[in-house]
Amino acid sequence: MESKDTLFKKKTTLNCRGKLLSLDTPLVMGILNVTPDSFYPGSRLSSTEEAVERARVMLSEGADILDIGGYSTRPGAADISSQEEQDRLIPAIEAIVREFPDVILSVDTFRADVAEATIKAGAAIVNDVAGGTLDEQMFETVARLQVPYILMHMRGTPQNMQTFANYSDVTIEVLDELQQQVHKLTRLGVNDIILDPGFGFAKTTEHNFELLNRLEDLRILGLPVLVGMSRKSMVYKTLGIHQTDALTGTTVVNTIALTKGANILRVHDVKETKQAVELYKKTTL
Repeated sequence: MESKDTLFKKKTTLNCRGKLLSLDTPLVMGILNVTPDSFYPGSRLSSTEEAVERARVMLSEGADILDIGGYSTRPGAADISSQEEQDRLIPAIEAIVREFPDVILSVDTFRADVAEATIKAGAAIVNDVAGGTLDEQMFETVARLQVPYILMHMRGTPQNMQTFANYSDVTIEVLDELQQQVHKLTRLGVNDIILDPGFGFAKTTEHNFELLNRLEDLRILGLPVLVGMSRKSMVYKTLGIHQTDALTGTTVVNTIALTKGANILRVHDVKETKQAVELYKKTTL
């Protein structure tokens, strides 16, 4: 039988296009949305030039990874074709990589063909909000490409996911559903898997806070954990404020996540999150 220390030991590096990214200290992932309908208007970018400029700012603020998406996954978001998603993503990815050759780009997509095209364009990580449930080719594609894969928990689609927010024990059920997908990925030879419990995806506000409270339970799978709570409704609706005023609340829930073992924070506000990480690190010396 494995000891507790061995069971909970997490992978400490990610291989991103031959560059090893250390997880010894928490990383900050900045959000780039080349979409007209992302849930947070402040993150919407309407041109390749805007995407490059936002990337410049986030990298100067200390972002370790940039996560670029071309398909809005907010509740009730409009569906778009794979081709339109690629048309939004690929020019922006190519321009950012050209301007910042050392950047580590993650692509936010649930489609295998989009993942493959964007990795070829210069992205290094696939961030799948559907955790392989919306495209049966995704796992085989990621295994063939041999890139890190962010496995997020979601039920249904972005259009109907909130109708599936029914759990007896949300943490146990999310963990079980993630574990089933991890098993499939490891059998295919995917080496770098990051878990994301999917705050706000097929979950109520109460579910979100229960998951945050028990985030440490995900350690049992021995994999890095990413959390994405930035300016989400679990923050601003709880506080009775607008999402544009949700930076302080976001920083608080992210700091709680750090104390519970989060390895990557996916955020709109890089500078403030890096400050929170620096202060958190002082408590772990």
